[in-house]
Amino acid sequence: MIRRRTLLAAAGGTLLSSALATGTARAATAITVNPASTFGSWEGWGTSLAWWANVFGTRDDFADIFFTTKSVAYGGRTLPGLGLNIARYNLGACSWNSVGGESMVASPNIPSFKQIEGYWQDWTNEDPTASTWNWTADATQRAMLVKATRRGAVSELFANSPMWWMCNNHNPSGASDGGNNLQSWNHRQHASHLASVALYAENTWGVTFTTVEAFNEPSSSWWTATGTQEGCHLDASVQSAVLPYLRSELDKRGMQGTHISASDETSYDLARTTWNSFSPTAKSCVDRVNVHGYQGSGGRRDLLYTDVVTTAGKGLWNSETGDGDATGLTLAANLLLDFRWLHPTAWVYWQVMDPSAGWAMIAYDAGTLQPGSVQTKYYVMAQFSRHIRPGMTIVDTGVDYAVAALDRSAKRLVIVAANKASSAQTLTFDLSRFTTVTGGTGGVVPRWNTLTGGGGDLYTPHTDTYLDGRTVSVPFAAGAVQTLQVDGVTA
Repeated sequence: MIRRRTLLAAAGGTLLSSALATGTARAATAITVNPASTFGSWEGWGTSLAWWANVFGTRDDFADIFFTTKSVAYGGRTLPGLGLNIARYNLGACSWNSVGGESMVASPNIPSFKQIEGYWQDWTNEDPTASTWNWTADATQRAMLVKATRRGAVSELFANSPMWWMCNNHNPSGASDGGNNLQSWNHRQHASHLASVALYAENTWGVTFTTVEAFNEPSSSWWTATGTQEGCHLDASVQSAVLPYLRSELDKRGMQGTHISASDETSYDLARTTWNSFSPTAKSCVDRVNVHGYQGSGGRRDLLYTDVVTTAGKGLWNSETGDGDATGLTLAANLLLDFRWLHPTAWVYWQVMDPSAGWAMIAYDAGTLQPGSVQTKYYVMAQFSRHIRPGMTIVDTGVDYAVAALDRSAKRLVIVAANKASSAQTLTFDLSRFTTVTGGTGGVVPRWNTLTGGGGDLYTPHTDTYLDGRTVSVPFAAGAVQTLQVDGVTA
């Protein structure tokens, strides 16, 4: 997103420089992996579908590239599928019909591929079987949602903005002053639109939304009538008013098992502010707190974890994040900070395909809408998503440059680490707190390496590393991200 680039710069200068300055790996210090200290069962990796799926949603190769671990041919090379298992589907706010002489007011700056068509297009009838609802809308993004589901992904439904006719100025990009833009008499109707789509998806598309999120960065003030995308400011009091309606609308459709997430605030600190401002009733409606990671290397991740998981007993996801560093080192650095301090149970990248090569894993041209080059960031993502799989237990490493995950049934420990220093380092992992550690045949520890600085490995496998008792030492080039697979591990 264009506006996120400005936010990232303001949040901490050059994020890569900030990341390099923290948690620098030291060759002289062993990293102790402690199976007695864990942070829950990993739920998975994902991406939001709008807007890339609004362009490429009918393509099976991209569905396989992102939502399977197959080897997939693309652009004259073979890509390792990322194995994402979470698809966030954006319920659109746009339509081009007129109702009683009133029509949508579109921002002059929003490109057509960012205009997502909603389903409830005429406020005169709330019945989803009536002609006021258009169930053929948003066919391309929806096609990718179905493809992801058929490949095993779970789904979340979210809204960047209520339908245009629910907005005070009929503009789904925001109010002129960036203020509240959901009409007070449409709080329930916004919830009804979400719940009706969730039920229809289950009955007709074969898609079950496990969670529904009514907001997207709602407390932020950059959602204006001249914006470049759909968006809507809703302050905490408005969010508190909508949440009980959403619970009620889901329940009356027999969807008591569909959970509610909130509030997709842009930063860790703002998420705390919003959560702590909610009434007990509003908090009781929320099953999981979603937060976006656009605070980069800043913010009190640890306090959000304490407020939400420890104190409130709620789930916690990093439900959207991204950055403009095409090398992927910033992605790895901030993700490892999340594992160290935020402890989410899922992590979602905003746009796996983006017109900006920096933000993209696979870039595309905004003018021609033709797909383009694969960025190094793609291969960094593969280090994490192909190896830390749903159901694995996240294990404490005590550092912010390495994460460990244990697959108890397979007796496999996965370690993903990044050398955030500007010079080569050797990292030594102490596995002495595990009951048994044998490794593969002859004590081999397979590893995969990505050099974010270019000119070398891109998720390249190696079988040249071995256990030394219950330790394993691995050389890391500057900016390298590596995955280690230690077999024969029990705790």
